[in-house]
Amino acid sequence: MAGEMKQRARVKIQGIVQGVGFRPFVYRLAQDYRLTGWVCNTSGSVEIEAEGDEKKLSDFIDSLRTQIPPRARIDNLEASFHPLVGYAEFVIHKSKSVENEYQLISPDIATCKDCRGEIFTPGDRRHNYPFTNCTNCGPRFTIIKDIPYDRAKTTMDPFVMCPDCQSEYDDPLDRRFHAQPNACAKCGPRVWLTDINGVEMESEDPLRIASDLLCSGEILAIKGLGGFHLACDATNEEAVRHLRRRKNRPSKPLAVMIATIEQIKE
Repeated sequence: MAGEMKQRARVKIQGIVQGVGFRPFVYRLAQDYRLTGWVCNTSGSVEIEAEGDEKKLSDFIDSLRTQIPPRARIDNLEASFHPLVGYAEFVIHKSKSVENEYQLISPDIATCKDCRGEIFTPGDRRHNYPFTNCTNCGPRFTIIKDIPYDRAKTTMDPFVMCPDCQSEYDDPLDRRFHAQPNACAKCGPRVWLTDINGVEMESEDPLRIASDLLCSGEILAIKGLGGFHLACDATNEEAVRHLRRRKNRPSKPLAVMIATIEQIKE
């Protein structure tokens, strides 16, 4: 509306607001309300400065509270109003490290429906790529080395994104916009299989070979974040007995991995 008062809002948000697509959410919201300014991760919060019509700023702040990404959680939101600076556009600023500040980080998130669709679609560039993720899913807490949450401060830092992944990361309309673990088979981590002596076994599909070995009664050591998981086919009694002998665990229950709740009920 012509002549409507313009203001600058400064907003500080604390909670689980890093690693959950919060900055892309703020960016898109600012575009929707035609605001200018910036959003930035710090070691203790997400900070926002936004300029625009008073009514749009008020609606923007309300939407920050009510339309947050599904994995986000706001514990505290502080907003104050100040004279205009004159921002020309809305941008995502480089994160800032702040001494003695602490930021909650999201736990790892199970692979979302969209990513699963890519993994299981022949011809998709992420077909059968096990580390597929986006802003709605994938590793978070287990890859972080320091805060604020940015790729350079995670174990993904050595993996330079290929042009396709970088394009997704830079596109505000893409669900991988600022997805820190974004990767594909060309540029990201890979899976490999070794023999009992640690010698890598040549294979174009190590997961398929591992599956075949499990089905044939073998025991596999699967490297995880906290060590190795020893795995066998739970329906193969001899394989389970063999695993118990190796672990010297004759009677204590073993964990069983089942694909779906429906299969458990069966």
